Order: sequence, then C-alpha cells, then structure tokens
Amino acid sequence: MGATRRQLLQGLGLAALTAAAGTTVAGCGNGSGAGSGSLRFTWWGNDVRNKATNDAVAAYQNANPGVTIGAEPGEWTTYWEKLATQVAANDAPDIIQMDEKYIREYGDRGALLDLAANGVDTSKFAEGTADPGLINGKLLGVNAGSNTPVLIANPKVFSDLGIDLPDDTTWTWEGFRDLASRLTAKGGGIFGTALVFNNDAILSAWLRQHDKNLFNADGLAFDAADVEQYFTLMTTFQESKAQPAAAVVSEDMSKALAQSLFATSGVAMTMCWSNQVKAFDEATGEDVALLRLPSVAGKATERKAWYKASMFFSANSRSKDPAGAGAFVNWLVNSTEAGNILLTERGLTPNTDVLAAIESKLDASDKKVAKFMAAIKPELSDAPPPPVVGGGTIQDVLGRKCTDVLFAKATPADAAQQFIDEMNSTIKK
Repeated sequence: MGATRRQLLQGLGLAALTAAAGTTVAGCGNGSGAGSGSLRFTWWGNDVRNKATNDAVAAYQNANPGVTIGAEPGEWTTYWEKLATQVAANDAPDIIQMDEKYIREYGDRGALLDLAANGVDTSKFAEGTADPGLINGKLLGVNAGSNTPVLIANPKVFSDLGIDLPDDTTWTWEGFRDLASRLTAKGGGIFGTALVFNNDAILSAWLRQHDKNLFNADGLAFDAADVEQYFTLMTTFQESKAQPAAAVVSEDMSKALAQSLFATSGVAMTMCWSNQVKAFDEATGEDVALLRLPSVAGKATERKAWYKASMFFSANSRSKDPAGAGAFVNWLVNSTEAGNILLTERGLTPNTDVLAAIESKLDASDKKVAKFMAAIKPELSDAPPPPVVGGGTIQDVLGRKCTDVLFAKATPADAAQQFIDEMNSTIKK
C-alpha cells in the first residue's frame, strides 16, 4: 500500500472521528441500504492483504450463493478519515476492519455491533486472545490475528562485527543500550539500534514493567514523572551513540521499509510487530532474529508481555443484516477455508484449531514467528486496556515529543508535561 516505515511501525495516530467531531453515532451507519444477503466490507492493507481478502470474499460468496459482499479496500493514511465521514453520514460499511486505537472511539459511541450476540464464536480462541475486543461486556471486535511487539536483529551484522546476539531472557533496558553502543563502536558507521522509544508499544511495555498502563477507564494511567524517566532513558541511547543522531532518525522514519536503516544494514536492531517479521526478512534478505523486549528486572517472566490483536473485524451496529455480518465475520475467524486463504498476513490466527490446520502451509518466516509466540506464553500478562476515546492520538503525540527531546527543543521534563497536557486535552471524558 506504499506505507512508509513510520506508518507501519507507528501507525499515524490521527483522531478517528475528526470528520464527525461532536456527532453522536449510536443510530448511525445504515449499511448504505444493504439488505439481507448484501453486505459491504472495508479494510486497510497492502497488495498482499487485498488479494488474500478478496479471495476470501470470493470463497464465501461461492459457498453462499445468496450473499454478495462489496469489497472496499483502502490505505491506512486515508482509512480513518473516510470511515469517520461514512459513520457521520449514516453510510458505514457492514463489516469494518478495526484497530485497537479506535475500537472504544467507535464502540463508546454505539457504532459497533455486539458480535457475540450475532453468531460470532470465540470458544476455540487461545486463552486471552478474544479479550481485547470485549468492551463493556460486548464483543465489539473479534481478533483478526495475534501479534506481539518484538525487537529484531540482523544476525549477519552481529556476525560481521564479531558480537553475539543477546540473551533476551535476561537483558535489561540498560543492557540493550550497552549492547547497541558496542555495536556502534565497532560498526564503522553502523549503529546498534534504530530509535524505538517513539513507538507507543515500547512506552506501554516500559510502563507495564513499572506496574502501570497507558490507559485506564478514565484516561491516562501514568503521569509526567513516568514520561520524564522514559524520555531520560531515551537520551542515554543518544548520548552513548546506541542510536543514530536525531536528524538521521528523523530521516529514517520517513523512509519506506525497504529503504530503512535496518533493511539496508545501517542499524543492527529495530522494533516491529511480530506480523511484520516476514516483511523484514524479505527486505533484508536475511533470517532476522526475534528478540524479547528488555525488562527492568532482567527477567523475561517479569517483562509483562502480551498478545495484541493486530486488528479486529467489527460490524456496523446499524447494518440491515446484522446476522449476515456476524456470519461472515464468524467464517473469517473460525473456518479452515478462510484460514487457508488468509494465512498469517494479519498475524497468527487466534483460533487454535485453524492454526493447527494451516500449519503445514506456513513459510519459514511464519513458522519462526509461531515458535516465538508459543515460547513467550509463560511471560504473558493481561492485555493492556484499549485507548479511551481520543486516546488514539498517543502515537502521534509521543513521536513529536520524542523528536523535541532528541533535537534538544525540550528537556525530558518539559516534553513529558507537554505530552501529558496534550493527551489530556484530546481525551474525551
């Protein structure tokens, strides 16, 4: 879909309902007149996802001759503005690919259907993988694929520099920094790691290890002192040259994945989501190594890992065919036919029966990720609460404040307070 690495790893973070600000949508989204047997399905994605999803739609229609599904693929950069406009105009599609950042944004306004009440079964899902879509006791989104935040390492860069990959079950954040600094010192222009602190998944992981979360039911679940400490840690990575200078970092984050520092062996490590590992394998031409995120205590079992729904399948609460929408969503996540078509492009299917059925079709990258996801099960904690209404901007705000600190436009303390103030101003209470 032509997404930049910033879009892939950060996710833009635009306010989902900008076009519908102040609009109550509990009665919105009439499915554009979609009656029984006629549905619309919207998603964002790249060419690979679009082909797989269109193939799944065709397979479902072939098996259900009375059903027609209008496919409406889009790109992340324009998806949320378009969806907000459709919801505000009572023209939302019946089936909606949804992101964690915005599920409460739409759910709290009554725009999403309770899928459990409309035939979607999660009884075969791995433990905890259905929970992220449960909002106030209703299944407003069903997990389309599970992933987890990881650090990835280019083993060839490590080998060429004569440095071993870390023991990721015992390393700390300071150990990560020191390893990256060693790599930079021997790298001859190669840096140890790309900037990772501007990703809200890293902030979330770090906060969880300090017994906090990004969000609670009322808003932010942390304060400026926490962010100041986090930003200060980031500055030690810059001061020790564990990561590139601010200007290089800024340029790198605007590049497409294939031209990024990691893909071109300019850094030895970076952060991504596990369902993006295949893309990095292909971009680097290497079998990249998956590493656990560091922990404060140096114990993987205390790092508060989690499985994230890479995205959700949701449905329009005002669809004229809610049962039909539910039946299609149920087929997408629970049928081996859909599993064999969609495979792992949206992440590992949470349905354990489907995962077992498609295992033989997984390629080397998929199998590597599946093995990693299984290995971290003893380290898992409950999934973080989803963002509150307005909280979906956190990625964008965090990225800007990290940049301010790295360019010395603000101290960690000042940037932290600005971060808190801006987030509180956007959160709807």
